[in-house]
Amino acid sequence: MSNVRINNGRRRFLTATTSVVGGIGAIAIAIPFIKSWNPSEKAKAAGAPVEVNISKLTDGQMIRVEWRGKPVWIVRRSKAVLQQLATHDDQLRDPISNEPQQPAYAQNPYRSLKPEIFLAVGICTHLGCSPTYLPNSFSEQVSGVAAGFFCPCHGSTFDMAGRVFAGVPAPLNLVVPPHQFLDDNTILIGLDKETA
Repeated sequence: MSNVRINNGRRRFLTATTSVVGGIGAIAIAIPFIKSWNPSEKAKAAGAPVEVNISKLTDGQMIRVEWRGKPVWIVRRSKAVLQQLATHDDQLRDPISNEPQQPAYAQNPYRSLKPEIFLAVGICTHLGCSPTYLPNSFSEQVSGVAAGFFCPCHGSTFDMAGRVFAGVPAPLNLVVPPHQFLDDNTILIGLDKETA
């Protein structure tokens, strides 16, 4: 037998110290790894709600803003345009907006919270082109309809509520983003009242 004395106290101390240092090292590695799962500040900003002042928007005028990297159109519709919306339901693919292309509060004939203000993501639901707004010459595309949106890529047409006409390649109405009015002149795009 060997005459070597085993110092159990020192062994326990070294084992505990090694465990503590190893645990601290594991935490030091885990924190940046877990933080990398969170979206970057740039990604957070890209998905953040967008506040838009519409106080200077006149009848027939459209402004474009970007939300989540997509163009969003905001159009002030005149009384004449609003009256014409109900006159061509028989020409539309989804006139009462059964498909979930809009929040529940925009599932109405105007597809908006306020009839005179229309918002839509400016991307055709066929292949992702951006339709052209034709406030005065849309009747060249659809007879009897004065204003609307025409997609030059494949000929899809949408009325002033973003509803798609039948017989064109686009299968669905334009997407209406979640939004709310902060006051009469300010829209917040990207956030519903229910989630605010």
